[in-house]
Amino acid sequence: MKEAIKLAVLVTLALGATSVFATNGDHLIGLGAKARGMGGIGIGMSHGAESALANPAMITSVKGTEVSFGGTLFMPDVQADMGAGFSSSIADLSMIPEVSLAAKVNDNTYIGIGMWGTAGMGVDYREATAMTANMNMVTNLQLMQFGVPVAYVTNGLSIGITPIMQYGALDVNYDLNENGGRQVGSGVAQNFGYGYTIGIAYKRESITLGAVYKSAINMEYKGQLSSATAPFVSLGIFPATMSDQLEQPVEIGMGISYSFNKQTIAVDYKKIKWGDAQGYKDFGWKDQDVYAIGYELNTLKWAVRVGYNYAEHPIKDTGAMTVAQAQGAWIDSGSTNPNDIYQYFGGNAMNMFNLLGFPATIESHYTLGGTYQLNEQVALDLALAYAPKITTTLATMPDATNDVSTTVTHSQKTISFQFNFIF
Repeated sequence: MKEAIKLAVLVTLALGATSVFATNGDHLIGLGAKARGMGGIGIGMSHGAESALANPAMITSVKGTEVSFGGTLFMPDVQADMGAGFSSSIADLSMIPEVSLAAKVNDNTYIGIGMWGTAGMGVDYREATAMTANMNMVTNLQLMQFGVPVAYVTNGLSIGITPIMQYGALDVNYDLNENGGRQVGSGVAQNFGYGYTIGIAYKRESITLGAVYKSAINMEYKGQLSSATAPFVSLGIFPATMSDQLEQPVEIGMGISYSFNKQTIAVDYKKIKWGDAQGYKDFGWKDQDVYAIGYELNTLKWAVRVGYNYAEHPIKDTGAMTVAQAQGAWIDSGSTNPNDIYQYFGGNAMNMFNLLGFPATIESHYTLGGTYQLNEQVALDLALAYAPKITTTLATMPDATNDVSTTVTHSQKTISFQFNFIF
C-alpha cells in the first residue's frame, strides 16, 4: 500500500506541469472520477477521499483509510477564425492528475492530504497557415493545488476545512504581425498562492445537505499580462498595461442529495465570482452560476452514474466598437490626431484576447461514469464527459477601414479514471 501511495505522488508531480483545458471558466467541473461521472456533483454528496476540495466536510464518510489516485485525459477541440478562415489549436490533449487520501482518526475526527490539477486553459496556433495565422497565439495556464483537509463530525453535522497551497504557471505569447513578425511574450512565469476551502454538511436519514466556501487565491505571473498588453498601450488602445495579477476567484456553493434503494439523486449549485477576481474582471469576465444534477445506482459490486452540468460561459462582449462608431466618437471628441481613434478599440482588443487566447466558452456537459469493485480493498472508477460544440462570435480588432469579428468553436471530450484503496 505504501508503494501505491508513493507511485501516486510521483505520477502527480510528473503530470502536474501538463496543460489543462478546463470547463466552468477555467475550472474543472469536478475533481475525481466519481464527481465527474455525476456532472461535477460533490457539495451535497460524499465521494470519500476525493471530496477534500469539493466539500471537506464530506471526508467523514470514509470508514478507515481511503486512497484515491488517477487522472483525466482531456481532449478539447478549439478552432478560431479572425476573418480569413478557421485554424485549429494543436493544444488538444492533456493529462490532469489527482491524488487524495483521507483517514478516520477517531469517531469524530478525520484528516487527509491531496494534490490535484484543478484548472487551466490554453491554445496553440503555432502551426496556423499564413492566411489563418490567428497571430500564432500560444497561451497556457496551469493550476495545481495541494491541500490537507481536516473534518469533525457529531450527531450528523460535520464541518471541514482544507488549507490550500496553489502552484500556477502562465505563458502568453503571439506574433504582433503574423507569421514571423514581432514576437510578444516573456516566457513562462510561475507563482505560489494560498487559500482555503470551508465546508459544512448535515445528514439525516436519507437526505444530506452541504455548503461550501472557497477563498480567492491571488497569483502574480510576472511579465505575462503586462507584456501581452503593452503593444496596445503604445498604439493608444489601452490607457495602461494590465497588471500581472490573475486571481483564482471566490466560490460559494450548496448541494443536496437524497438516497433510496441503493440509488442517489443529487443537485449542486455554485457561484464562481469571476467578476470580482483580479485579472479576470479586467478582461470583462462575468460571474458564473453553475448547476449540476447527478444520479447514482450503487450496489456492493458496482455503480453507475450519469450527470449534467451547465453554466453560461463568462466571456462577454466588452463593448467593442465598429470603425464607423470609433470615427464618430473621435470626431465628437474634437481631436485632430488621427491616432486617437485607436483609444476606442479597447473593447475590441479585450474580445480578441478572450476568444483567441482564453476561449473558456463551454457551457453544457453530459457525463457518464461507473465503479467496479475489484475486491474488498480495491475499486476502479471511470467517467466520460462530453461538452458539445459551442460557437461564439465577437467584434475584435479592426484594420484601418474594415470591421473584424473573431469566431471560435469549442467542444470537449474527457476520460477520467481512478483507483481507490480502502484499508
